[in-house]
Amino acid sequence: QVQLVESGGGLVQAGGSLRLSCAASGRTFSTYAMGWFRQTPGKEREFVAAIRRSGGSTDYADSVKGRFTISRDNAKNTVYLQMNSLKPEDTAVYYCAAGRSYSFRGYDYDYWGQGTQVTVSS
Repeated sequence: QVQLVESGGGLVQAGGSLRLSCAASGRTFSTYAMGWFRQTPGKEREFVAAIRRSGGSTDYADSVKGRFTISRDNAKNTVYLQMNSLKPEDTAVYYCAAGRSYSFRGYDYDYWGQGTQVTVSS
């Protein structure tokens, strides 16, 4: 069992930056691929970024490529999402997820955090 707790969301002006953190419980964090997803009311959950267990490989949605960076610190059981050049369309609840398989698909992930709200004003 893995418990995930996100933090770092908030209100920021367009063009600004935020760093989201996701702290995981347990001793097996390094055995999980990690992903970030986001969701707005009335829309399906959307893939944002993913990182392999070792942190050696990452992938991003086209909408955030070049602006967002996913990273992890396995010694701290934490995954991060650095978000730069934020746009109003980045406004969403952001979720981190842990899974045994590296994937862009939400249903491949086994554990989810409660989410953190990110609001970007224009």
